[in-house]
Amino acid sequence: MSADKVDIFVPFYGDPGLLKQTVQSVLKQDNPNWRLTVVDDGYPDETIPGYFADLAAQDPRVRYERNEKNLGANGNFRRCLEMAEFDLVAIMGADDLYRSDYVDVVLRAYRTFPDAAVVQPGVQVIDEHNAPVRPLVDTAKQRIYMPKVSKPTRLSGEQLAASLLASNWTYFPSLCFSRERVTAIGFRQGLNVVQDLALLLDLVKSGGSMVVDPQVCFEYRRHSASDSSWRALEGTRFVEERDYFLTMAGEMEDLGWHKAARAGRRHFSSRLNAATFLPAAIKKKHTAGIKNLARHAFGPAKPSTGKERP
Repeated sequence: MSADKVDIFVPFYGDPGLLKQTVQSVLKQDNPNWRLTVVDDGYPDETIPGYFADLAAQDPRVRYERNEKNLGANGNFRRCLEMAEFDLVAIMGADDLYRSDYVDVVLRAYRTFPDAAVVQPGVQVIDEHNAPVRPLVDTAKQRIYMPKVSKPTRLSGEQLAASLLASNWTYFPSLCFSRERVTAIGFRQGLNVVQDLALLLDLVKSGGSMVVDPQVCFEYRRHSASDSSWRALEGTRFVEERDYFLTMAGEMEDLGWHKAARAGRRHFSSRLNAATFLPAAIKKKHTAGIKNLARHAFGPAKPSTGKERP
């Protein structure tokens, strides 16, 4: 184990072409202190194992694992954590990109804040053509909700919890975690949409801190055909979000974090996000989606009954 190396994991089930771009962005790091493990959740493409066998022959820092059965997003993320060995671990998206200084940036942050639970570096949003974009959701994230810092800054406690519950302004694939902290918490089972936010808030509740570093070293891909976009159009992702936010509001009250509890009950940013998908659902005459989206955006803050799902 070493705190001067990053264990990078890529849970994969998607576009092999984008995956290869992701892998190449890791290989081009200025700092050589990393290891890359791609965990294939059974994507049906027979060329992928051979591609990684060739890479591993050239660079022993590259590993490829294929799950015997499909674990789903939550299960594959948990498997990545189980395989981590270095003291620092990152789980990047299979279509996102590191800039060449990513490893340098996160290692520098941990040298300055060695007891941090997680580091959030600066992020540029890109589209499917690798061009910089700033959709409405990311404009709100970066200009309204994300803390404004000019240098690496530590956040923790109720202040951080309330901020994340008001809006999850983080970009999970860009985060770098303390392995000891993150494996002690792990991903909550049964969550597929908010598993990233749940992990962060559980870290905060346990006393962990986050370092926000403004240096942009990560490129997060946003494209309309993503799984999360389709879940949003159907409204099903917001059923899970509503239940989770209300659960967290209760847990925050138990801690005496009343400001954070109010943010959880209101989940204003999540409601606003649901409202932005309503016009598309109406245009497509997606009856279940319209119902789910409208209930989340404008309905009372109470747990779902399970009947909202199409």
